[in-house]
Amino acid sequence: MEDEFLDEDALPDNDDEPAAPVIPLDMRRVLDDVLEERRLRKQLKDYDFDLDG
Repeated sequence: MEDEFLDEDALPDNDDEPAAPVIPLDMRRVLDDVLEERRLRKQLKDYDFDLDG
């Protein structure tokens, strides 16, 4: 079996495409916390609080 190597020179250049935005880890954690809080609030709103019995 022959080892095949990727020829990077044969790959097309993608310099024209914009790079994906880089989100700092701290900001990502804040966004995750906000989304989690919204999810939990929605669950609480949808929960049927039948405390009478």
